[in-house]
Amino acid sequence: MSAVRFLHNDWIFAQLGGGQGTRCGEWLPVNGFPTTVHVELLKLKRIPDPFLGMNEWEVQWIGESDWIFKNNFIVTNTELAARHVDLVFEGLDTYATVALNGREILSAENQFVIYRVSVKQDLQPGPNELVITFTSAFKKGRQLEKEHGKFHLWNGDSSRLHVRKAQYNYGWDWGPVLMTVGPWKPIFLHTHDLRIADVDIRCRVSEALDVNITVDLTLCEETQRGKVIRHRDALAVEIGRVKHEFHLSSGEAELWYPVHYGKQSLYAVRSCRTVAPWTCRCEKVAFRRARPGKTFLFEINNIRMFCAGSNWIPADSFLTLLSPQRYRSWLQLVVDGNQNMVRIWGGGTYEADIFYDICDVLVWQDFMFGCGQYPAYDSFLKLVEVEAEQSVKRLRNHPSVVILAGNNEDYQLAESLNLVELPARHIYESMLPSIVSKFCDIHYHRGSPYSAPGVPTTDPTSFVGNVWHGSQQPWQNWDILAGRFVSEFGMQGYPNVRTVDYWLDGRTDERFPQSRLNNQHNKAAGFERRLELYLVENFRHAFAMDSYVYYTQIMQAEALATAYRLWRRNWCGKGREYTAGALVWQMNDCWPTISWAIVDYFLRPKPAYFAIGRELAPFTVGVARKEKKTFTDELSAASFIIETTLEVWGTNSTLVEKKARLEISCFDLDRGWSDKISMDVVLNPNSSTELFSDRLPGQPTRTKLSEIPRTITVSARLLDEAGMVLGRLSNWPEPYKFIHFPPVKDLGLSITTGNDGESVELAAQMPVKGIVLDAEGDDIRWSDQAIDLFPGDPQIVKAVGLRGREVKVRFLGDGLS
Repeated sequence: MSAVRFLHNDWIFAQLGGGQGTRCGEWLPVNGFPTTVHVELLKLKRIPDPFLGMNEWEVQWIGESDWIFKNNFIVTNTELAARHVDLVFEGLDTYATVALNGREILSAENQFVIYRVSVKQDLQPGPNELVITFTSAFKKGRQLEKEHGKFHLWNGDSSRLHVRKAQYNYGWDWGPVLMTVGPWKPIFLHTHDLRIADVDIRCRVSEALDVNITVDLTLCEETQRGKVIRHRDALAVEIGRVKHEFHLSSGEAELWYPVHYGKQSLYAVRSCRTVAPWTCRCEKVAFRRARPGKTFLFEINNIRMFCAGSNWIPADSFLTLLSPQRYRSWLQLVVDGNQNMVRIWGGGTYEADIFYDICDVLVWQDFMFGCGQYPAYDSFLKLVEVEAEQSVKRLRNHPSVVILAGNNEDYQLAESLNLVELPARHIYESMLPSIVSKFCDIHYHRGSPYSAPGVPTTDPTSFVGNVWHGSQQPWQNWDILAGRFVSEFGMQGYPNVRTVDYWLDGRTDERFPQSRLNNQHNKAAGFERRLELYLVENFRHAFAMDSYVYYTQIMQAEALATAYRLWRRNWCGKGREYTAGALVWQMNDCWPTISWAIVDYFLRPKPAYFAIGRELAPFTVGVARKEKKTFTDELSAASFIIETTLEVWGTNSTLVEKKARLEISCFDLDRGWSDKISMDVVLNPNSSTELFSDRLPGQPTRTKLSEIPRTITVSARLLDEAGMVLGRLSNWPEPYKFIHFPPVKDLGLSITTGNDGESVELAAQMPVKGIVLDAEGDDIRWSDQAIDLFPGDPQIVKAVGLRGREVKVRFLGDGLS
């Protein structure tokens, strides 16, 4: 027999010794389980919402206090008749002492570890009392820092480096200081006579795409080696620890592919003991051949993939609030945005099982070390060893996980600060690779960014930090900043104005960009200077709140779409994959804030999300204009010509070539002149294809800098044989601040709501740049934003939830302040 009973009811909690949370001797009911203290106090209205206003700083005492959780539960004689009775704690945050009926049974000190305790001898029929006492992780970290030394870091309090807890709780350049505490994952009673402690399933797919499967079973008791019987779709284990291998020929089983490339086929491996005491365990597995390799060129089932996606941080400061539906909504946004990879960043947590269970894109998984000079003393290493082994075993059967990385930016920190000592090098270069190779077949990489021994982490092979960070170069330079695999790059942008109004919490006097409350909700150092640097270089922008939101959003959309467009161009076919992947920083937020996220805390996509999605569609068209200055007299600085060239390319992520019609339309905003070029083209499979390169039509050669170039806008479209648009893009002269946009009345812009009230058609008689749609009232799920319009090319945008409301529109040159 084997039975699991969750202990999720009738919990109470208190602040140990009394204080701001509870009076001495006062116990409060727990409203939901698992949980943490902030969440419960918020539900009971004992604290203000830390996501509003300045309230983050009103709740700091919680993380520096000790807390106690208590539960009384009934144990039956039937449960006690089992050979084994265990209490399993799937997650305790973080330093906890557990007592059962007055006897201490566990001392926990790692948020990421599952604890299993044999408790049959401590239980009694009838009522039993379980008490968990949590001591302050912040104060414990400070004690450990005193004992073992202070180390360097970016973000948060330096004591965090000694504590195996989600590091972002200490505050980051996008997140608040909210030190969570409590039983954050399920607790259950497990009764059993025999338990399959581990099932190690290795599914190795050869280059010929046949499958070799190894199943290694470990029972919880030491017994003699037993007999294994092979079935067609299962293994039955009589007793003991066993290992068995079998083979599936190519085509006998369906392979797993990431979304956009094929099916996500899963299989069940059931391991059973068929005689008493009975026990059974089922694991889901998939068959796929994954080859990231040292060159960072990812292949899945022999298909080379341009990996395009985003970096993932914890989606809430309070992780127990993340429901399965929220995870589904987040990952659906990933898929709908045409992404095929997410990187789970190393300063958060190993994600919940539901994340990996439903994730149909590739996963880059960091171990939980971020931006620090981590220690390596014995007790710390023991914690890490258990954590790493458990995490690898939990993740190894998920086909989406294709790479495990040792840390986030720890090597980069050591480099930038010229640190001679990096104690955790032992973790990243010895312990973790050893554990990974022992317990799974997933590729291991030392860190991100990390290129190779002796190669600086500033090398763009895996990190491009000189837009926004570093030298703060123009985003138009993404092409010369390209690397083999860009694991992080980004640009900040404000969230939806509804999200801004949420944290302002009715404070209309604070509703301006430079206000104290808006400052509180942007944690990035120097954000004012950097936002304004990129805004003033590119736009004539206003400072009214709604306008500032709009301009930062368009800036973010332009910057990030440009990066993907230029880097995807570098995917030039087999043997010429000069850029093999790019992951934007970041997909999501953990609270309502101004950050690099492309979707805000409330799952409201920013315009950048849609702009990126267009660049990651199966078929895209890219356009670049370049000016070339040629001196006609080598002795003269005044004698020269300036010519403007136009380059057009297409991309095709499918595995077959695509015939298309390329249309290039040019329009002079000042003179009304227009021209059009059409040609038949073929897009090479799984590659970019250069399609056109010539002088920009309508742009005269210039011989003096005082000759202002004409405002020639360009639209490029790829059409299939039926005339359907495969991809479109417009190219405008930059910076946009120099453009004299036509009067709004001359644009002929029309916005027509469909008969269903859930779609709008956009059309214009002159080019329009950067359209963002909205309506008063409730949120609307738009299918596109940051839209450019050209004459003769109307676009239909879905608007779920519009319900016929009047549509508001913003665009560059709309004259609104």
